[in-house]
Formats: sequence, C-alpha cells, structure tokens
Amino acid sequence: MNSSAMIKAVVENDMCIGCGACAAKSKNNAIKMRVNDYGFYVADVKEDIIDDDSIKVCPFNPNPDEQVRTENEIAALFLIESDNNNRKIGRYINTYAGHSVEHRLTSSSGGIATYALSELMRRGEIQHVISVKTASSSSIHYEYVVSSSIEQVGQAAKTKYYPVTMAEVLRKIQHLDGKVAIVGVACFIKAIRLMQVQDPEFRDKVAFLIGIICGGVKSTFFAEYLASKTGVSASEFSQPEFRIKEHSSSASDYSYGCLDAKNEKHTVKMRSVGDMWGTGLFKANACDFCDDVTTELADISLGDAWLAPYSNDGRGTNVIVTRSRLADEIIQTGMMKGSLVIEEIYPEKLIASQQGSFNHRHDGLLYRINANKDYSHVIPFKRFDENRLSVLLKIVHSLRMHARKKSLVVWSQTKNAADFDNAMHRTLYWLKFFTKMSHYQRAIIKRVKKVLVK
Repeated sequence: MNSSAMIKAVVENDMCIGCGACAAKSKNNAIKMRVNDYGFYVADVKEDIIDDDSIKVCPFNPNPDEQVRTENEIAALFLIESDNNNRKIGRYINTYAGHSVEHRLTSSSGGIATYALSELMRRGEIQHVISVKTASSSSIHYEYVVSSSIEQVGQAAKTKYYPVTMAEVLRKIQHLDGKVAIVGVACFIKAIRLMQVQDPEFRDKVAFLIGIICGGVKSTFFAEYLASKTGVSASEFSQPEFRIKEHSSSASDYSYGCLDAKNEKHTVKMRSVGDMWGTGLFKANACDFCDDVTTELADISLGDAWLAPYSNDGRGTNVIVTRSRLADEIIQTGMMKGSLVIEEIYPEKLIASQQGSFNHRHDGLLYRINANKDYSHVIPFKRFDENRLSVLLKIVHSLRMHARKKSLVVWSQTKNAADFDNAMHRTLYWLKFFTKMSHYQRAIIKRVKKVLVK
C-alpha cells in the first residue's frame, strides 16, 4: 500500500488527528487539511497524489519503520540526555511541581510554558515560537502561528481546547531566520519528531519542543456546546475562553466564557456543565488509541497538577517533566533566581496527578483495540496491552466509547445544549452509574487486601 492509500485508510477509519504533518510534507500540496462533519481537522488526499513519504510523519501511521515503532524508540533518538526512564512517563531528568511568579495569573495553569519560551528567547536559543493563538480568520477561532518576540509569546498563553492543524505553519519554518520552538500535545509533538527523523535540516531548525499533557483533542463542537450553555447561539459566539480561573477557589473551579453577537461576555462554571473529560464527550477517536499520557517526546512536558495540595490553589500549578539538559537548567536557574516557585516531586506523585488519564489510556487500551476489530489494522503497535479490566470497567469503557461517538452525532443534529443534554441523558446516566460501581469495587478490593496483609 503506497503512502497516499495509507493516509486515506487512516482518515477513513477515523484515526487522523489533524496535525497536518503529512500535508506539510506532501509534494505539490497534494494533501490539504479540512474540517470534517464532526468538527475535526483531517487530511484530504487528492486522487492523483504523487507518491511520497508523507505517511512516515503521521503519528498514527499503522506501519512505522522499526526505528520509530513507538515513543520508546523515538525517545532513544532524541532524548539521550535523560538518564532516568519510567514506563509510564518515559525518559526524564527530573520531575517537578510549581509555577512562574510572573506568568501564573495570565496562564491556564502555572505559567511554566510562557516562562520557558521567554527564557529560550532571552538566551538566544530560539528566535521564533510556533504555538496556538487567536485566529486571524473569522471562520475559525484558533490557529497555529509564529511568534517572534517575548511579547508575542505572552499573547499565546492559556490552553485552547479547540482543534488546530500545523500544516500551514510547518511550511513556513524553512523560511524563518533562526531556530524555532514548537508547543503541542503528544500526537503533534510525535509528528514533529518524525519530521525531524525524515529531514536533518528540519531537525536542526526545530531547537526545542514543549509538550502539553493532554486529556484528549476536542471537536469544534465542544466550544459550540459550551457557548450554548452560556446562553449564546452556537453559530454566533466568538473569542471562546476555556480556562477562566477563580483565584480564591480550587484549580478545578474554573469557567468557560465567550462573546455574543453584541460582544457581551457570557460565562458558565464548568462544574455546572458536568464531566467533559472522563465521559469522552466531543473527543477525537484517535485519542482512544494514544498511550502517551505525558507527551514523552518533548524537551519539557507540562500539565495541570490535579493533586492536593496543588489542586486546592485556584491560581494554578504545573507538573513538570524535564527531558533535556537545557530544559532542566531553565527550571533550576528559575528556581535559584526566584522567578519560579518549584519543588521536586517523585515520579509517582506526578503519575498520581494524571491518574485518570493513565487508567483510561493504559489500562483500557487493549480492550478498546479488541472492541474495534473493524479498524484494528490501522491502529499502530502499542506498548500497553495488559488485560487489566474487571467486568465493570469493561462496561465503563464500552459506554465511554459509545458516549464519545454519540456526542458528535447528536450535536451535529441539535446544535443546542438543552436538546443535546436531553438526548445524551440516558447514556451519561448509565456511564456515571457504572463508573461509581467500579469505584466502589476498587475501594472494597483495597480494603480486603489491607486486611489480608495484616
């Protein structure tokens, strides 16, 4: 099967994540990116595509070369300075939790990404940053853009739970004077590494990667649904803001906000909306087959510290994994200067801060692969294939897959939060019920084990 046919197979089997690496690499613009009917970017391959190696940079390539078979092999090519290795978090130098004094309040979490990028620019390690900002086009809300100053980098702060593609901006890299840092989620960072493997000049040009620990790529439907929950029409909202902090409260007590047609702001507390992450609503199918929880291929990986005492602070705290000496030196120097308030934490504590994601992506992976035999041939080889699920957890994972898929179909038909909630009520009720049952079962097993040990 040639490259174009393989990319088509990835798209047709709903395994394309929309990163745009294949489009950037394709000859004669033979691959373009489009938004599909369910609000995700996907590759659009021309029938007369010139055969090339575009599939080799796809993070969900079902038949990768042996040297890049999994994140383990790719990390061995790039992260040679990482002396430590953890099966769950990958290669690393150190693990931390903390925040940037200057950037914390203007960021979604602890502001470490903005701090690190600013420091890289000050030191002359990079001259440009590629990250997600408000789009210049009114037809989309966010896009990848190039920032060439510290001030511009600061304008890109805050997480955007909105689909984007790197296709256009990756084509610009070769024309930029100087070196580049790129910010992305795990699958996007993997695509960048694969491009570096394929192209030595690109490898030299991209000097630093910041990885965002991700709970799953969301459809455009997610922003539309939340806008509708604020009382703004899904077709009229603008400037969606996904993480409006409540500084005096806890980290999870944040709001979504957007503007209506009159440029008046509307907000809704995310707690009142319900579980948007554990249920898998509006999430890309490919995310259910990603086993990289901590963005293992970046120079530094950053996420939210969803663990007490950090989660009790509404101003936000990052968990941090350094994987290159430059990344670790930036953190250590920031600590010594007082620019960063950081403490070293054990890897086990970092894992605990993302435990829900590990449970889903690692423990449930084999079950999801087996449950999707019709397209298992396009699912890449995975590192976590243990059968660890109880009967209750298999029901939870089955319902979660159903809820994810149904949410996209229902929203495409309703475009109204009230109608959507009514249509999804029964599915989400049973998902919540069996999730609770599995938690009770786990608690009982723990108690029994304690008694037996005594």
